[in-house]
Amino acid sequence: MSRQEAQMELLQKLIRMESDCRKNGYQMIAGADEAGRGPLAGPVVAACVIMPEGRLILGVNDSKKLSEARREELYEKIIETAVAYRTGIIGQEVIDEVNILCATRLAFKEAIESLEIAPDFLYTDWIDKLDIGMPWTPVVGGDGQIYSVAAASIVAKVTRDRMMREYDRQYPEYGFARHKGYATAAHMEAIRKYGPTPLHRRSFLKKLNGETDG
Repeated sequence: MSRQEAQMELLQKLIRMESDCRKNGYQMIAGADEAGRGPLAGPVVAACVIMPEGRLILGVNDSKKLSEARREELYEKIIETAVAYRTGIIGQEVIDEVNILCATRLAFKEAIESLEIAPDFLYTDWIDKLDIGMPWTPVVGGDGQIYSVAAASIVAKVTRDRMMREYDRQYPEYGFARHKGYATAAHMEAIRKYGPTPLHRRSFLKKLNGETDG
């Protein structure tokens, strides 16, 4: 099987649930996912995407299974092709105030409700208790099972990664462009050496040893 054939086979798998949903009368089917729940610094970013029926983009998959260069390439294709897309960005101050799960729900809600075209059905990668006014189904591992959720995972990841690269210019000693705020050894050493920046999630640092809670 060629690479293109394998990608088409994957796409056929990814559109199965949305195709079944359309058979039940839904047309504007959105997918939503997030990036950045785990890092020590920076925002959590959610994306919500409505992809057109019948216009599939080869290579769309769970963003975690793609290289950074491939995600960037697919991001451009997704935003050019999408019927509608939006992101929701919740910063570290809110994360510290309400906790990461509540902040993630807020990011989802912001992305979904800011779409210029209202979906009539929504799939998400797994998250509970979303306060949205439409039918929706959270799916465990949805970014690897549903086409629009996979597309949203790419949009969310690329959006956040670009933000972290910009933060790297502001705080070059921390290496945000490399680790994107995750708790790598180099990142932990930078926090011990220089102390936390305004981008760091104080509530996350408190869970680490006392050296990092500067």
